Amino acid sequence: MSMFPIFILRMHFVKRLWYQTPLSRNMCTIITTPQLNYMINTYIDNNNVKQAHKLLEENPLSCNIVSWNMIMTTYVQHNQFGLARDLFDKMPHKDAVSWNIMLSGFHKARNSEGLYHCFLQMGRAGVVPNDYTISTLLRAIISTELDVLVCQIHATAFHLALNLNVFVGSSLIRAYAGLREEEALSRAFDDISMKDVTSWNALVSSYMELGRVVDAQTTFDQMPQRNIISWTTLVNGYVKNKQVNKARSVFDKMSERNVVSWTAMISGYVQNKRFIDALKLFLLMFKTETRPNHFTFSSVLDACAGCSSLIMGMQVHPCIIKSGIPNDVIWLTSLVDMYAKCGDMDAAFCVFESIRNKNLVSWNAIIGGYASHGLAARALEEFDRMKIVGATPDEVTFVNVLSACVHAGLVDEGEKHFAAMLTKYGMQAEMEHYSCMVDLYGRAGRFDEAEKLITNMPFEPDVVLWGALLAACGLHSNLELGEYAAERIRKLESNHPVCYSMLSKIQGEKGIWSSVNELRDNMNERGIKKQKAISWVE
Repeated sequence: MSMFPIFILRMHFVKRLWYQTPLSRNMCTIITTPQLNYMINTYIDNNNVKQAHKLLEENPLSCNIVSWNMIMTTYVQHNQFGLARDLFDKMPHKDAVSWNIMLSGFHKARNSEGLYHCFLQMGRAGVVPNDYTISTLLRAIISTELDVLVCQIHATAFHLALNLNVFVGSSLIRAYAGLREEEALSRAFDDISMKDVTSWNALVSSYMELGRVVDAQTTFDQMPQRNIISWTTLVNGYVKNKQVNKARSVFDKMSERNVVSWTAMISGYVQNKRFIDALKLFLLMFKTETRPNHFTFSSVLDACAGCSSLIMGMQVHPCIIKSGIPNDVIWLTSLVDMYAKCGDMDAAFCVFESIRNKNLVSWNAIIGGYASHGLAARALEEFDRMKIVGATPDEVTFVNVLSACVHAGLVDEGEKHFAAMLTKYGMQAEMEHYSCMVDLYGRAGRFDEAEKLITNMPFEPDVVLWGALLAACGLHSNLELGEYAAERIRKLESNHPVCYSMLSKIQGEKGIWSSVNELRDNMNERGIKKQKAISWVE
């Protein structure tokens, strides 16, 4: 008898087990390990990880480490890290892959401390780390309180000769860049035995992060080979160092561009407040075969908001819908922000309501939009609704809330929220919050409270805060305090035009024309021109 009919009978039997017939429940132990792995893999491919997990538990004798690792990986990928940890704890045997899956889960959950403890347990269990282990650990602790461990991890990698590995070496380069250890990152690069384009890209990126633009360009020029990531890394580096024209020069030299490189350049223009250039580049991108993604559209909407181009924003909106990009909290929030900054709060609210999984940035966009348009009641309503759904406000939220109170003259309401920052949310007020409160007290003519707040501040007031006080003095013709605020502004910015204009206004209202004329002569001598209007706080 040929093997083919036997194989068909075998697969038929597996199928009966798979669909949980009575036969499968009674004889599940006869499933072989390859069959179990195949079935688990198929369940996972069909997004049925629960059934795969159940099959694993029903066939303990056929389970091997591969079966456990496949399900744990799926749980981590679907942000179900708790289930992955439960499964990990039940595993009778673990290999390096099992531990690496858990390390990846901690990294994805941004739990650097948990990741480090997991790494220690891995060592105590006698499992030797591999290149993936070290790379994951280094990526996870960068820019955290655990970044002091980089040298110790480097020593471990050196002991295992993993520092010669290109992935570990590249991770070490980026880790030392985060610590601003220039010599150490150069040594980490030199130690890599077989340098490839990834390691060269890491070195270019690290030099750019340290502000060593010339070294980054020199390294780029010396690269034996480059890919599109290399060019995009250089563009991003110049953008971060505020050399946007140089970034555009590099971008124009690229023989090939993808959506990441286009988005990097558009975003670079937006970051440097060159909104019109960003929109022009977006229109140029549309003439190519490269299709924008949700990050591209988000940057373009930010550009529309920056230059208050409602017409352009309204044209971009249907382009996003026609592109088939699924609703995403990133570009939808940018759309809310665009409509709000362009003055169409009805459209902003409609888009905001369409966001299913609103994040903190989404809430800040709608609250800030209402606050900037003087719609304090609506801003505070959304703030209350935000707290009801369980979202925790941050410093930006409270700037928006206090700004809303300023516009509406709600002193008591502002005091309540200002106090709640520390007492309820454990947040220390920053300069922007103090500026809002000084503006709030000043507009209400409550200068004693404003002065007391300034005196008790944990840091020195800046120009914006003194400007808010000076503007309030102008509103209430408070000459004495106005002169004091103007003098403080002049010490910080000697030629600030609004300082002179506002003080001149107060003196004129008091009828002190000799002082007005003297102030104007001083302005002419310094070449200071009078400004018509300015907002200090916003």
